[in-house]
Amino acid sequence: MARFRCTVCNWVYDEEVEGVPFADQPDSYTCPSCGAPKSAFVPEGIVRGDAAIGTTVADRMVEQLVALGVECVYGIPGDSNLPLVDSIRRNGRIRFVLTRHEETAAFMAAAHGKMTDKMGVCMSIAGPGATNLVTGLMDAQADRAPALGLVGQVAEVYLGSSAFQEIDQLELFHPFTEFAETVARPNQALRLTLNAAKHAYRQPGVSILSTPTDVLVDPLDEAALDPGRRLFLDLPCPREEQIDRAVALIKKHGRAAILAGWGARHHGDLLLKLASCLKCPIATTSRAKGAIHETERASVGVLGSIGSKHAALALQDVELVIVIGTGFRHAQLIPAGTKIVQIDIDPTRIGRTFDIDVGIVGDAGAALEMLVERLEPREEDTSFWKKIETFKAQEAAEFEEEANDLSKPINPGYVMQALRRNVADDAIITVDVGDHTYWFYKRFVCVGQRTFLSANIASMGFALPAALAAALAYPGKQIVCLTGDGGFGMLMADFTTAVREELPINVIVMNDERLKNIKKEMARDGYPEFGISFPNPDFAEFARSSGGEGYRVEDPKDLDQALASAFRSKKPAIIDVIVDREKMAASAKRID
Repeated sequence: MARFRCTVCNWVYDEEVEGVPFADQPDSYTCPSCGAPKSAFVPEGIVRGDAAIGTTVADRMVEQLVALGVECVYGIPGDSNLPLVDSIRRNGRIRFVLTRHEETAAFMAAAHGKMTDKMGVCMSIAGPGATNLVTGLMDAQADRAPALGLVGQVAEVYLGSSAFQEIDQLELFHPFTEFAETVARPNQALRLTLNAAKHAYRQPGVSILSTPTDVLVDPLDEAALDPGRRLFLDLPCPREEQIDRAVALIKKHGRAAILAGWGARHHGDLLLKLASCLKCPIATTSRAKGAIHETERASVGVLGSIGSKHAALALQDVELVIVIGTGFRHAQLIPAGTKIVQIDIDPTRIGRTFDIDVGIVGDAGAALEMLVERLEPREEDTSFWKKIETFKAQEAAEFEEEANDLSKPINPGYVMQALRRNVADDAIITVDVGDHTYWFYKRFVCVGQRTFLSANIASMGFALPAALAAALAYPGKQIVCLTGDGGFGMLMADFTTAVREELPINVIVMNDERLKNIKKEMARDGYPEFGISFPNPDFAEFARSSGGEGYRVEDPKDLDQALASAFRSKKPAIIDVIVDREKMAASAKRID
């Protein structure tokens, strides 16, 4: 028995249900839904009851994803991806997570890639579903996170005919992806799925598979390809001569510093060994915050536009900086004339921002091991370290002052110190974009927490989806989403996803009813304040009405209790903190 679809309204004539073969209907037959003539109907799907058909393209693509280790797919089902969604349901080895918005799904895939180094997968329908994926997938590409977008498409037979919801998807995604192809024939499906994964892991970056719905239901009996024989992810090892040149340069210069970026995030122990050997401080980029405990003597915090002024001051007197795993766009923070050794897995990033003296192409961990083995411990420069410790003491005093500031409205710096007092040492903290971002990276001290943000495109709305992805990838971990009211408001409906999926995330909303970071930019450029204020709903009440827990905090004396209660709860929670509208991170104290 077969099915025929009306190309006008998509109503389906099912021969099994109707009891009459479609061919036997008279030429005068019309669609009972929209009145279209019989000629408007086309065959759809596969013929039921044909034992030779076996499995479909969608079934085999899902099996290939399982073989690749995919455990979750985030997205929204619809007409153009229903065969794939149903294959996920029947397969049972991949968890489908319904989101309220495709942008959430894409950010979740991006965050999964950042957190696990494994490919995150999101899904959408054709047309608006595809366009809604762009921001989240652009974040993955910019931050080099492996991600795959499975984008539904209208039936291949209608491509190019201005069909309903048809857009040129490959043209949409090609400018920023590593790989974007259409599964146009059944015998392409498995190879394209595997190649999409290979390209997502290569940079890493984003791959796209456009999946016409008629191809998804075509029969395919091929077995999934074995990733163990097809997918190889070994990291390149630095060349000996590059390491030798770096060692020779390091030995010629006394005062050194380490700047650790995203590429060094897994090598905190080696960073500390190298710092101990060279008796030098370690600054990190914002993306690498937490790579080492920031209570370590060597740590001077985050260097960069959202980082600590003390980190910049600590590097002013150095003769040499070892830059590891970052292109570091703020080259002006490294004093002119400083010798630079740069280590990166991507040769295009070495020397991209500033002149360097020695470049080492290869894995950061391997390079660090080789440097530690070849360098002899040196004597500590006491005057150099005395200055660094003075900076750190001044910063600690500022933290202490903020920790005791009980003024109302609440000082954003107080929120950071309250978070420090209550958060678990192994928590995962996702950070959105706004004034609160500066407060966090300048004022929060990591002692084991892992931190994640939308770094290179700096997109508002990232933190909530990232928290959802973290809770799925790391069940049992404490997950904290730190966001402003602007960023949270963009995708706040997906807090209900946390409730439905029983993900006990903790969302701290810095509520000041304005886009405070834009206020700073307006003031900087001489514009009057305009178009940046808005009334907010009661976020705590929203949490409770959604089935979670909600806490509204207007008095700083109540914040610790609210955080402690939320962190103990097994439900998702929102802590709505009413912070000072006028107190901004840029107004931090100046050091003379």
